[in-house]
Amino acid sequence: MIQAMREVIVAGNWKMHTVPAEAGQLARTIAARTRIPGVTRVICPPYTSLAAVGAALAEHDPDVGVGAQNVHHELQGAYTGEVSAPMLAGLAGWVIVCHSERRRDAGETDALIGRKLQRAIEAGLRPILCVGELLAEREAGQQETVVSRQVRGALADQAPATLEAARLVIAYEPVWAIGTGRTASGRDAAAMAAAIRATLTELGFTDGGERVPVLYGGSVTSASMDEFMAEPSIDGALVGGASLKPDEMAGIVTRAGLTATARAGSV
Repeated sequence: MIQAMREVIVAGNWKMHTVPAEAGQLARTIAARTRIPGVTRVICPPYTSLAAVGAALAEHDPDVGVGAQNVHHELQGAYTGEVSAPMLAGLAGWVIVCHSERRRDAGETDALIGRKLQRAIEAGLRPILCVGELLAEREAGQQETVVSRQVRGALADQAPATLEAARLVIAYEPVWAIGTGRTASGRDAAAMAAAIRATLTELGFTDGGERVPVLYGGSVTSASMDEFMAEPSIDGALVGGASLKPDEMAGIVTRAGLTATARAGSV
């Protein structure tokens, strides 16, 4: 069954937290506490801590992936303060593309996000594409329309086969649940995962997008993780604040591991 073929993924987005001196130790601690079979683990520290985290994980647990939190849409040029995909090669294997904070704070558009995605794929980085609606859009019943538009806009210039080969991951992150302590329900997340895969079907993805992992993100904690992993259409989490807390990450990955085990047994 297709569901059993999808990875279970837990990615931690440290946002603008940690300096190199503390990042390596935190990564080692989290890695040691989250060695759960069947779960793909990724840590996304700030740019300045990528090398420290990468070195720590290479020594203590190379199974944990390292991801960047952003990437520029050009390969090089006069873009002070930016970081291109080729610059990340060797420092990271993953990259978050279009977190809602980037849309909000940097005004990133769907077209720009599509270019970032292309650069990431060209550099061999595995992308986690983030999509999600504002509170006003959900209250107006527009959440599926908004998310479908975001998916289409980001993927419009990429062939489905290219995106599948790059092992695209999509994270559904309702903007109103990020950093607010509020979360969508498992049923809400599952409905949006279905809407995402319906859009992938229309774009021509193999098996209607059933091979593409869809994560939930938005104030995820060890206490709320069970509700999301109980949904067959959800394949893990993109974790924000809780990813800085080893106890929380241990609980989140442990719960994800139960789903991974159940899926492996259903093959």
